[in-house]
Amino acid sequence: MDTDNGGLSPLARAEALVPMIAAAADDIDAGRELPAPLADEIKDKGLFRLLVPRSVGGEEMDWVDYLDVVRTIAYADGSTGWCLNQGAVFATTSCRAPESLAGEVWGDPRTVVANGPPQGAVEVKTVSGGFRLTGRWLFSSGCRHANWIAAVSGGRGEPPRLHLLPRDDVEFIDVWQVSGLRGTGSFSFRTENLFVPDAHTMRLDVPPREPGPVYVIPQGLLFACGFGCVALGVSRAGLDATIELCSDKRPRFGSRPLCEDPVIQQRIGKAEARWQAAKALLFDSAAAVWRSVSATGRITLEERIQLRMAGTHAIRESAAVVDIAYNLSGSTAIFHDRAIQRRFQDAHVITQQVQGREAHYETAGQYFLGLDPKGVI
Repeated sequence: MDTDNGGLSPLARAEALVPMIAAAADDIDAGRELPAPLADEIKDKGLFRLLVPRSVGGEEMDWVDYLDVVRTIAYADGSTGWCLNQGAVFATTSCRAPESLAGEVWGDPRTVVANGPPQGAVEVKTVSGGFRLTGRWLFSSGCRHANWIAAVSGGRGEPPRLHLLPRDDVEFIDVWQVSGLRGTGSFSFRTENLFVPDAHTMRLDVPPREPGPVYVIPQGLLFACGFGCVALGVSRAGLDATIELCSDKRPRFGSRPLCEDPVIQQRIGKAEARWQAAKALLFDSAAAVWRSVSATGRITLEERIQLRMAGTHAIRESAAVVDIAYNLSGSTAIFHDRAIQRRFQDAHVITQQVQGREAHYETAGQYFLGLDPKGVI
């Protein structure tokens, strides 16, 4: 495989992939996975490694520029954007891994690690040379193009531990019969008394080995802002498709194209304003925090609240923008082969993920009211 990108920036590499992703969108949705040729191209262009430390061969790129890469890919296809952000952000786990493990797993330029939260109790038995692992985990986005699977254990007095498993060592369970983001292939997986060498595990409650600013930002907030950019890309594509439709479509029993209707004009204007405002809040917040953590090496509570609020707002407002676009499209929007239909479904699945919960506004509100914020920040 050719992994020489000719000195192109990550954004330029992403833009070069957009036509291929857009052409594969129907296959991504129908197959509920990224087709192997597309997944290989994303790997070869190094996009899953954009946040991997330089010490193990990653790019450790500017985080704000990374967010623009995610938005660009998601504009072409929401599932692909989701898989990119999931894989790239989870790869920041390498900053806490022992050097030998980080090199073995993330030193491979084609590595993708998929993960998911546990469903119920995970049984871990300490044995000679490692552990025996039994459990089930959910929502393993991108597992079908991953080569490693990460299974977390811990709780009830036990420290959080990550078990890195070769993909073929786990059993996948196809539960991903969903309305949107179908192409993420977010299957469940399970293990039964699986031996995991100690060298393939790591503690999660340790400080990062790496000093880079991206590793100062909590991983949950990296996910939140990245998925906010997935939502922004999806909603921008949906709104653009509707604007194009309005230029040509004449409603049944109507005498003029939709674009000449003052009501349509007003709603498009409001949708555009909401999209631009949500994007500005997210990117301005991310840029301000990035400058701060780059200078100080730490992140404040106020900055964490700002990222939590901005990521959630991008997700929620993007769904609202897609709703406007969907309603303006009339019966055109209900057909599977229409761009707005898939964007509508994808946008509303994103709102259901933990990073899109409206309860995050409550956490932000508590902080701004001078109270102790109770949510996940």
